[in-house]
Amino acid sequence: MTDTNLTTDVSAQPPQALHSAPMLRWFTASAALTVPQATAPVAFSLVALSILGDARLGAAMVLAMTLAQVVGAIPITRLGRGKPIAVFLRMLVLLRSAALAGIVLGLYAEAPFAVLIALSALAGLVNGATYGYLRALLNTLTSASRMPPALGIAATLNEVTFVMGPVLASGLGAISPALAVAAMAVLGGLPALVISGDASMAAAPETHTTGRLVTPEILLWLTCAAAGGATIAAIEIGAVALALHCGFDPAMAILFTVPLCLASVLGGVCISIRNRASSPRAVVVQLSLFSLGIGMTALSGALVPTILGAVLAGLMLAPLGTHYALVIDALAPPHRRAELFALLHTVNAGGVIVTSALLTLLPLNMALAAVAACMVVTTGVVALRTVRRGAG
Repeated sequence: MTDTNLTTDVSAQPPQALHSAPMLRWFTASAALTVPQATAPVAFSLVALSILGDARLGAAMVLAMTLAQVVGAIPITRLGRGKPIAVFLRMLVLLRSAALAGIVLGLYAEAPFAVLIALSALAGLVNGATYGYLRALLNTLTSASRMPPALGIAATLNEVTFVMGPVLASGLGAISPALAVAAMAVLGGLPALVISGDASMAAAPETHTTGRLVTPEILLWLTCAAAGGATIAAIEIGAVALALHCGFDPAMAILFTVPLCLASVLGGVCISIRNRASSPRAVVVQLSLFSLGIGMTALSGALVPTILGAVLAGLMLAPLGTHYALVIDALAPPHRRAELFALLHTVNAGGVIVTSALLTLLPLNMALAAVAACMVVTTGVVALRTVRRGAG
């Protein structure tokens, strides 16, 4: 199946309009699902500061949550085979909220910090699976023709969540770190309330699977997603270092993160308006611009080109993310879609982990250059594949 003929299996029910109640509930759930991940860096830093007097140790809780997501994505997703998608999704979301509530109780009970790290890992364990099942649920609600704008809207809302999440955590955390974590639990649990679990929601069938889950074609796009995740993380995580490198105070890191987020929101809006999948050549152009963006950020050393590079990368984030989701949707066996969507979500976390390690071990310019090199190589592979298919 080629990238220009992306199809989606849906349930027997009529496809829902984007403004219908089921779709609005799905969009709400999609935006709320990522609240814990968006607010965790700030909230957990405030937790560590209140307990240990060092905000940097909050990174241990974030790392535990991220690593647990990588470990649990596929195994937990497979546990849901043969169960109604909405019912299993609700169970996963409630489990995560319970773990976050446990952190709140642990703060009041003055539990050891190691216990809070373990609870953050438990919360992160289901992150990949929740995304996989929520994304699989979309196939039961809309048609293939409406999938690009639906994913564009979801990407836009996701970016809004990641912009507003740290602001919310900072505001509530100034009152009490426990209050910030409680907001994570409540808002992150919202999908359990808004997702419908009635009979119209298709169940994930129990199927005996054979063969590999990840084919070479799927691996290519997962690699692209991982490289993209590493690229965005390089700008977001390295924002403070970039500000210092340009001669500004650490607080001026917003010079890079805010344009990045605003550009990514704009990219999501454009996908929603365009309302169609990108052609293979358009994807190569988008990947090239994405590579150029991180290259400018890594190599310019000046403020304006660095900001422009962040904007360029942000603009390409939603179009490329939508393309990856559509390709995986088309290539995945219907009974294994949730697993592959969970894996798609998780490889982004893997990119974040790699970038974090590079920024920790290498000087800023070398770390950014390494991420840029990975993005350029990935773009080259996709371009070569496109040329070969065009020649064939």
